Amino acid sequence: MVEIHGLDALLQALDSGQTIPGGSPHHVAMHATSQEALRITAELNGRYHSPDEVRALMSELTGHEVPESFHLFPPFSADFGKNLRFGEDVFVNSGCRFQDQGGIDIGDGSLIGHNAVITTLNHDMSPSRRADLHPAPVVVGRGVWFGANVTVLPGVTIGDGAVVGAGAVVTKDVPPRAVVVGVPAKQVGTVQDG
Repeated sequence: MVEIHGLDALLQALDSGQTIPGGSPHHVAMHATSQEALRITAELNGRYHSPDEVRALMSELTGHEVPESFHLFPPFSADFGKNLRFGEDVFVNSGCRFQDQGGIDIGDGSLIGHNAVITTLNHDMSPSRRADLHPAPVVVGRGVWFGANVTVLPGVTIGDGAVVGAGAVVTKDVPPRAVVVGVPAKQVGTVQDG
């Protein structure tokens, strides 16, 4: 793994929700980390890899060991990688894109469908400060299922056992065991035991 100057301080700032001003030392460290993520994901997506090789590359991307029970079908994209955490028995299908600077936690037993996009950053609304970045984590509970083409916006928590229907855009928290669909996603049901 490449040593990135300022990464630990950047992660502390991101995890505490601090704004990252454009051009700041944190912004420079973020760009350096993104270049490393691009290198690793290019390797991941460039040819066939066995499941063990995929896990090794994902461990390099995240900076910590991913569980042996983790599975991912490339291609996959993360533009940071170091603020991404997977629980046990997580499956990520092909085409997913994760913007994890603000932190993405995916709980045990969750299934992430094709082409899901999870975002954790917003730019500042003021044109003069547009390069400033505002991080907000996304937390996906245990046993969550995303259909294909789901988009999750910064700061959202999705409760344990929830189902997010294909094509949904999740703009606010989803209660445990809720079934949500649409743009923006709205609850249409509850997951029943069975």
